[in-house]
Amino acid sequence: MAMAMGGEAAVPRGSKMRGAVVAAAAAALGNMLQGWDNATIAGALLYIRRDLPALQAHPALQGLVVATSLIGATIVTTLSGPLSDYRGRRPMLVASALLYSLAGLLMLWSPTVEVLLLARLVDGFAIGLAVTLVPVYISETAPPDTRGLLNTLPQLTGSTGMFLSYCMVFVIMLAPIPNWHIMLGVLLFPALLYLLVTVLYLPESPRWLVSKGRMKEARAVLQMLRGRQDVSAEMALLVEGLTTGRDTAVEEYVVGPLEDGHGEAKVMLYEPERRMSGVAPGSVFGSTVTLASRQGSMLDHLKDPVVALLDSLHDMKPPAGGMDVVPNLGSMIGVHDRPPIDWDEESAGADDGDIDAPLLGLRRHSSLSIAGEATSTLGIGGGWQLAWKWTEVVAPDGTRQSTVKRMYLHEEQGDAAEEVHAAALILEQAGVDVLLSRLGLRADSASILISGLTTLLMLPSIGVAMRLMDASGRRSLLLWTIPVLIASLAALVVASVAPMAAAAHAALCTGSVVVYLCCFVMGFGPIPNILCAEIFPTRVRGLCIAICSLAFWLADIAVTYSLPVMLSSLGLAGVFAIYAAVCCVALAFVALRVPETKGLPLEVIIDFFNVGAKGTLPNLHHDEDDED
Repeated sequence: MAMAMGGEAAVPRGSKMRGAVVAAAAAALGNMLQGWDNATIAGALLYIRRDLPALQAHPALQGLVVATSLIGATIVTTLSGPLSDYRGRRPMLVASALLYSLAGLLMLWSPTVEVLLLARLVDGFAIGLAVTLVPVYISETAPPDTRGLLNTLPQLTGSTGMFLSYCMVFVIMLAPIPNWHIMLGVLLFPALLYLLVTVLYLPESPRWLVSKGRMKEARAVLQMLRGRQDVSAEMALLVEGLTTGRDTAVEEYVVGPLEDGHGEAKVMLYEPERRMSGVAPGSVFGSTVTLASRQGSMLDHLKDPVVALLDSLHDMKPPAGGMDVVPNLGSMIGVHDRPPIDWDEESAGADDGDIDAPLLGLRRHSSLSIAGEATSTLGIGGGWQLAWKWTEVVAPDGTRQSTVKRMYLHEEQGDAAEEVHAAALILEQAGVDVLLSRLGLRADSASILISGLTTLLMLPSIGVAMRLMDASGRRSLLLWTIPVLIASLAALVVASVAPMAAAAHAALCTGSVVVYLCCFVMGFGPIPNILCAEIFPTRVRGLCIAICSLAFWLADIAVTYSLPVMLSSLGLAGVFAIYAAVCCVALAFVALRVPETKGLPLEVIIDFFNVGAKGTLPNLHHDEDDED
């Protein structure tokens, strides 16, 4: 018996990914413009003060020129989520490109402080829309097995934009009279490119289309994104995902062969607690959670139940003895019972508004018989199958009644600018100017050069993160990059308090900050945005990601503007010690509360969280001696 994968086997991997890659790259250009803008304002502010006397007369306006962009981003973030849930992801990203273009035009002109502040506010609106909605858009359009890689693109494009902008600013600074209008206004040209790309190459999110009942449009978008005509499985998943959370329970299985004494294969269905509940021809089912949790440690008892459950899912091994009929098929989630749906697209008629209308043309690629219940399955990507169990019973009045239960089956296959600018400030106070003193650069040019070189060194690290995001996983990357962050900060504390030569001190500080930033862009940089875009239901994903982004912006503002105060009051050693302590808290939080989401369809992730929220998880820590 073999599970068909929806016709995917005949489609080369590259062709399957091409549409999703183009869409993700087009959306990620918004983050490139954010990085570009953050780098240019750092260099332009020196010359803005010279040309606009009002800034010299009112020093508070200097900080406002920078802060206005953050204020605009914070304001629009609170509105972007509900608007994207109502109007769609694509219109909001097109609006972001329009706002970027308008901001670039205004900054290129900017005859007065008032116009410059307006330009910075509009620029903040554009940044807020892009940074909030790009991770949502990519998560909703990318295949499960490459979602992490594609959702790391915004980190790559943002850092690339910063590096290119630092290069541009550095070259302009070498002129006798640098022109800050050009520094800021050049944003207009990549913004126009972003606008063109979003209009021509950015389709609407298929999940959003399904949530609005626009099934035919969603099917056409999925066919383009996946590079194939047969997308029935994923369409069925998106429709089923709209009902996620109504009545969620969990069942765990591993599939493998079991032959009786006569050589006949059997299906044995084991429940987490009662173990065996049925036998039918086919394969073997056994509890994955039970298998994975028998060697649990004290740490397992402190973990969030969803973390433990997903850990057991990713760590599950094939049953001992023999080859699997379907390699390591496991982890079903049974969801609400509801009347069966006729999945015949031709009978749907012209009305596209009912999300439960029979629009999908579901094709049974294969079927199982589990404990007398009919089951059909479809491949939904990432090694996962979407299955339904049809159960028929006879009511007391003699009528036959049917219910449908959704299940997920896993087929395990065998083998950002203020931070960088702040880093430059730290490096300057650490004495890195000693390393640049022989280059004959002015202090402002040296600062931009430091930031540009640091950003350049970050790019290979982001490339490594893209490779590992779907292989090692989000949680694993955080668990090994955060200790490196802590060690780097500890080295900076030692360098700040231990007596040493100026050159050695500068070299140690520079190396530690570079290591810190390179590990940051592999973990803390992209992963919070990725996780936040993965764990919320489609209907409210925009609203929820807006709340998360608002928290990010507020934290960004707090860190950016508290750093100079902390440096003057606590010194470098105190600042690094506080940051190290925060990283220690973050490490504990990730270990206990952040689950691994690699390779899981969004609807499966949401179901797992629903299970944990409702307290319906099985006991993960029972001993084998307690079982009958």
